[in-house]
Amino acid sequence: MGMEIEQPCVQLSRVAVSDTHGEDSPYFAGWKAYDENPYDELTNSSGVSFDLLEKYLEEHSEASIWGKGAPGFRENALFQDYHGLKSFRTAMASFMEQIRGGRAKFDPDRIVLTAGATAANELLTFILANPGDALLVPTPYYPGFDRDLRWRTGVKIVPIHCDSSNNFQITLEALEAAYKEAESMNTKVRAVLITNPSNPLGATIQRSVLEEILDFVTCKNIHLVSDEIYSGSVFTSSEFVSVAEILESRQYKNAERVHIVYSLSKDLGLPGFRVGTIYSYNDKVVTTARRMSSFTLISSQTQHLLACMLSDKEFTEKYIETNRVRLRKRYQMIIEGLTSIGIECLGGNAGLFCWMNLSPLLEKPTREGELELWNAIVHEVKLNISPGSSCHCSEPGWFRVCFANMSEQTLEVALERIRNFMARTRTEEKDTK
Repeated sequence: MGMEIEQPCVQLSRVAVSDTHGEDSPYFAGWKAYDENPYDELTNSSGVSFDLLEKYLEEHSEASIWGKGAPGFRENALFQDYHGLKSFRTAMASFMEQIRGGRAKFDPDRIVLTAGATAANELLTFILANPGDALLVPTPYYPGFDRDLRWRTGVKIVPIHCDSSNNFQITLEALEAAYKEAESMNTKVRAVLITNPSNPLGATIQRSVLEEILDFVTCKNIHLVSDEIYSGSVFTSSEFVSVAEILESRQYKNAERVHIVYSLSKDLGLPGFRVGTIYSYNDKVVTTARRMSSFTLISSQTQHLLACMLSDKEFTEKYIETNRVRLRKRYQMIIEGLTSIGIECLGGNAGLFCWMNLSPLLEKPTREGELELWNAIVHEVKLNISPGSSCHCSEPGWFRVCFANMSEQTLEVALERIRNFMARTRTEEKDTK
């Protein structure tokens, strides 16, 4: 921090001194290492399909301005309704339906706007659970959940352990085991939280598994939170089944316990806009979330711009299709590159990353061995990948590799670095034998 100031021993709150934020995780350390020494490429794009957004704004300048004269500015500058702009909530509901192929319907009046999915998940946790209660979360899971769900809420995460024997799919046995583990600690389970498509696996959850999860939470009389922020980044629309589709097929029976989180940070590549949503089938949750969203509002300027963009069906249809084609191509590019040098990856169909197995390279099949390998790749090979242990994976040697936040040329550079690292590692292994 710039100016050095003597720090007296003044006590702070338990939240301020808590270590549950997760900032020391290797996941965040990898990004810090990248920020300190980023790869520089003049032609490097900001995302797979960011050019489409830029082109839209060039052709539709009215979306980023207030309209003619002072009245438009005055209307939006003074707007402060917790509900958010009706035009934006309507456009968001329509877009959520569109990326699900029209197989699920969303009511704009059930959409609660938040400053990103981080705020949405934390806000839901505050509503569904008390400090000391638990959420069941399948592993491996997004490392940020340790911060989002636990840090300020005082809620615990009890892992639902999944493994590679069935491609890390959630099983009823794993759900029951996690629930019993919480009971053994005298901890009340309030909800199951899933990510579909999964981060870090880059794969969707099968319909039959979703049915089992919904039956499980109904039987236990707990909630289900489905984080679906990658639902528009599935390579083929038909491969993704939203929990909203399951509820619709059941005539919304037991829907009051289901809540969906969505965001434009991934599917539109707009993390800086901080646009997230909670969609709940529970009236009390919607009302409470809207009250609490006063702490995480989205600016009316941002809402106005995105309402214009998402209401343009010609643009959104083209964007969704083009983005899927590009993601699929980039995914195939990295999978083929890794396979050619003997690296196994989990079969994926969604998201911005793949789940890579480097366990054969571990000197020791332990978390420590995994972190040693990760440290070498981050600091010697200069590649920012996330170790499975940061995602609470129970099997050492798995890593998350992002492929969508760089150009194809940069991806080729990354693959070449991995090839050279693998060749050097194999040479060293032969020399030691």
